[in-house]
Amino acid sequence: MHTKLKLKFTALSLLAAAPLLAQQKPNVLFIMTDQQRFDALAIVGKYPFLKTPNLDKLAKEGVIFQRAYTQCAVSAPARGSLLTGCTVENHGVYTNEFDRNSTLPMKTFDQLLVDEGYYAEYHGKWHSPLQPKECYSKFSDGADYKAFLTSGLEKQKQGKGERLNTDFKQPYRPNPMDAAYDEEGDYSNKAPKEVKSGQPDYHGELLMPLKYSMTNYQGNQVIEAIKRAKDTGKPFSITCSFGFPHAPMLPTKPYSGMYPVNQMPVSPSINDDMKNSPYINANNRLKNPDYSNPAKIKYMMSDYFALITEIDAKVGEILETLKQTGMDKNTLVIFTSDHGEMLGSHGMREKNVFLEESARVPLIICFPGKIKAGAKVNTPVSTMNLAATIFDYLGIKNMKNDGTSFRTLIERTKTDKFDFVVTEWNFHMSGNEPNYMIVKGNWKMFIPYNAESKTIDVLYDLKNDPFEMTNLLGNNPDRPKFEAKANELKQDLLRWLKQNHSIHYEGVLARQL
Repeated sequence: MHTKLKLKFTALSLLAAAPLLAQQKPNVLFIMTDQQRFDALAIVGKYPFLKTPNLDKLAKEGVIFQRAYTQCAVSAPARGSLLTGCTVENHGVYTNEFDRNSTLPMKTFDQLLVDEGYYAEYHGKWHSPLQPKECYSKFSDGADYKAFLTSGLEKQKQGKGERLNTDFKQPYRPNPMDAAYDEEGDYSNKAPKEVKSGQPDYHGELLMPLKYSMTNYQGNQVIEAIKRAKDTGKPFSITCSFGFPHAPMLPTKPYSGMYPVNQMPVSPSINDDMKNSPYINANNRLKNPDYSNPAKIKYMMSDYFALITEIDAKVGEILETLKQTGMDKNTLVIFTSDHGEMLGSHGMREKNVFLEESARVPLIICFPGKIKAGAKVNTPVSTMNLAATIFDYLGIKNMKNDGTSFRTLIERTKTDKFDFVVTEWNFHMSGNEPNYMIVKGNWKMFIPYNAESKTIDVLYDLKNDPFEMTNLLGNNPDRPKFEAKANELKQDLLRWLKQNHSIHYEGVLARQL
């Protein structure tokens, strides 16, 4: 063949093969829930009645992390760390009340993947600065869901024994956990101002068809995204960010009521007096006695697990779509949550604290042919490391962030970089509360970054005190026996702070335990 003709033929062949070569790059499917605690999966074994067959199957086909912790136990800071792979201090989103027009000082993992030629979509709860979402070819969030409800579902009339929910603009049937529950089922004499309307105060059955539920909508958006991604011929990164099981705790039928209230197991710590804890007044626990009421908290548990089972069913549909499009074998699938839910433990609701139910989250990673099926990791880890893990498994080099890839931990080739895990909290910018949690082995410590803070220091022995009811520091008369262990953890924390260029290094260094 003539040399010029041969070169032309080769060039054309490479051009024609380009989409195929692009498709051979691994894809990413990132599935995240909002406020799902670590033990809210059937495979964990704490709640044998819980039905999560699709997530259990995913865990069996990949690796499940038994001790994964959020970088911060509140939505926006946690999501900032998930998106960037950086500490909360370094990405700067400290609270949920941040300026949404602010700019993250670094690119998110999806922005970097788009720079590498990836196709990206994001669907579901966002709760982050607006700037990073510009990388997505298609993006839908809570506003899109509300528009969907408005256009497709007529506003239902409120019947006897029903209330209207402000999130969905639809009636629901409250249960005894609801802030405005009326045993007589009569709200006609209640003025709106007499009834709390915050998200955590709604409990009951949402009276709308399942096809209009938020979980169903968000899952369907991701199913369509996978189909679109296949048609692009590019590798993709698609995020599914479910809004539940975050409050309002309002499942729809057939999930509502599927877990009998009287069979819900209440936490042994529900009536903890917390006299030697910095969290004695956390989450308004003393002003919300319903969350330490065993009879009432069971209603919340029933609804919470119902919401999780609906999510599991939708995850099953998403994974089946991935399989039907033929892209399941070349897709890295990650499932996690931004933070946990207290669910009555220590008489609390929601999150915002370093206790296990709030700070510890589910984490499953599956990548056929790359990650051994059925693997388990018992080492404490932070979800901040997921961005680094994604880049590692996708073969993308030199993506700088604060994280370390889990790959060596999963493959058990090198684990020394995961001696301990640190979680942050600087929500009130005061230093007069626990600001750092460090977990190492079975030991767990909380301390503030302010040397002069009167906040109680905390040390738990998780092996002998899994429900965190005995603080070995504070006013414990046997405190001197545990100060050496506390100072060992403090030195590890200082090493972490120095490594991440924290301005709080000196404050922690000066604090006497």
